[in-house]
Amino acid sequence: MRNVPEFLQGMNKVATGVQLRFDIKNSIALQDSLKERLIKQGGKRVTAEGILIIEAKRFRTQEKNRLDAISRLIKLIQLAAIEKKLRRKTRPTLTARAARVRHKRKEGEQKKLRRYNPDEME
Repeated sequence: MRNVPEFLQGMNKVATGVQLRFDIKNSIALQDSLKERLIKQGGKRVTAEGILIIEAKRFRTQEKNRLDAISRLIKLIQLAAIEKKLRRKTRPTLTARAARVRHKRKEGEQKKLRRYNPDEME
């Protein structure tokens, strides 16, 4: 007989894992923009039909796994509810560009003074 550690003997006897399925596309509680973001947020967990599948098997009891799956669904929906701000493209002003060039020239002059030139030393 195999030598199995005691803590592993009772493992896999009872299926306590939970699979939560949430139909994103047919949900009437979510707005269309939120549905799209939730599908993106779900990644591989979302099927082609738009069903989000969350598997929870972290805990030993089915009830805790059920609560874990529901809380993970809530967190996903909350993350998807946050709209990212669109970045507006801006260009530096003429004054800012001139100041940048002035600064670069000044730095270049300082570096030029640091260079070692043996002809100037004589």
